[in-house]
Formats: sequence, C-alpha cells, structure tokens
Amino acid sequence: MQTTPAKSSVPAIVGASIAAIGASVCCVVPLVLVLLGISGAWIGTLTALDSLRPWFSAAAVLSLAVAFRMLYRPAARCGVDGSCIAPDALRRRRRWLWLATALIVLLLLFPYYIVWIL
Repeated sequence: MQTTPAKSSVPAIVGASIAAIGASVCCVVPLVLVLLGISGAWIGTLTALDSLRPWFSAAAVLSLAVAFRMLYRPAARCGVDGSCIAPDALRRRRRWLWLATALIVLLLLFPYYIVWIL
C-alpha cells in the first residue's frame, strides 16, 4: 500500500483564520495595540470595519465547512488511484483542524464576550 498525502485542507483553514481575524478586527486589533503601548486617534477608525463582520464571519464558517468536508468525507482516506493516506497522518490533520476551529470560534465570538472581560 502506497501512502501519499490526500488533498490538503490547509488553504481552507488559512482562509477561515484570515476571515475570522477580519471579523474580529474591530475589537481585537485595537485591544492588542493598546496592550502593546501603541495608541492614537486612528485606532478609533478601525471600528469602520464592523459593518463587514457578517461577511468575514460567513467566509470563516464556509472555509471551515470546506476543510471539514475535505477531511471527513469517505474519500479522504483513499484516492481514485488506490493510494491511501496513513491513518495517523489523517488523525493528525483532523486534530489540527479541530484546534484551528476552536481558535477561530474564539476569534469570531470575541466581540460578544469581551464585554464581560472589560
């Protein structure tokens, strides 16, 4: 049995991460900049991106759905040419996907739970 890597879900995970950061940029970035000691009146203009939050959130959820589909479909183990991916590599990819999903959910929900922290 030949083991070759299956179609990678990394682009979908990276896309979801970028979209989640974009969705929370109105709240996360100003807080991080202030914590780093960077301040200025221009930080208040970052809230202008708040109107784009639903679009970024939808893109993150869609990208995660694509990544989950790629790793959990029955064809994720074996390709059409009969070559299969090693079960431990598939398990490792799935673990990374769940870790990325947890971080992305934290970023997407940040504007809602920061109210209780501050």
